[in-house]
Amino acid sequence: MKQAALRSIIMIITAALSFQACIDKDSYNSEYYPNAIVTVMPNDDNTSVRLQLDDKTSLWPVNLKKSPFGAKEVRAYVNYRRPTAQELEKGGILADIQNVYVNWLDSIRTKDMAVDTGSKELNRKTYGNDPLEIVGSWETCVEDGYLTVRFRTYWGSNAKHTLNLVHEADDTDPYKITLFQDANGDEGRNVADATIAFRLDKLPSTGGEEVTLTLVWNSFIGEKTAKFKYISRN
Repeated sequence: MKQAALRSIIMIITAALSFQACIDKDSYNSEYYPNAIVTVMPNDDNTSVRLQLDDKTSLWPVNLKKSPFGAKEVRAYVNYRRPTAQELEKGGILADIQNVYVNWLDSIRTKDMAVDTGSKELNRKTYGNDPLEIVGSWETCVEDGYLTVRFRTYWGSNAKHTLNLVHEADDTDPYKITLFQDANGDEGRNVADATIAFRLDKLPSTGGEEVTLTLVWNSFIGEKTAKFKYISRN
């Protein structure tokens, strides 16, 4: 019953799909909704910050003097717009970069990849193998050296689910990664979404070439995969 109910109400990735930048091209024209996901990139002492929109596009937030998340690099939802002439003059125009005015930023849980134990069975024991579904939305993407995933599963009150991304050894596919969920015994009946991002710096360099990145996960109807275009970060 639980599995059937989840399948009937969610839109999931059911085949190998390719995603582009995390930009909501159909977003509401409102400050209340995010219109992109970016990498928030402060300098070492967080005295300035820029935003990376995709593999090639950097944004200069004219109204931000530092990152609201400290000196740590994170992924975040953002609502931004084109700045006015007065805002540009006040914030300082940076040449050769897209200048923007940020209405708000909301950080996304951002993690490093987990260590491969060397055994698929042990990985599942270590990181959990509870099912989830990946939502096929603009928020699920690979860009700027990160995998960002919007996922859907069952939650209970005060539930804490742990997700880990592992680069499991595969001689036939060096860019194959597996997403694990440990629901920590949660038997909740409420369907809800969450978003998480993983740094992909543990993957081999693509040498500036675009490759296919394969994501594997345990869904409510068995193992599924999705494919993404991937270029390792400079």
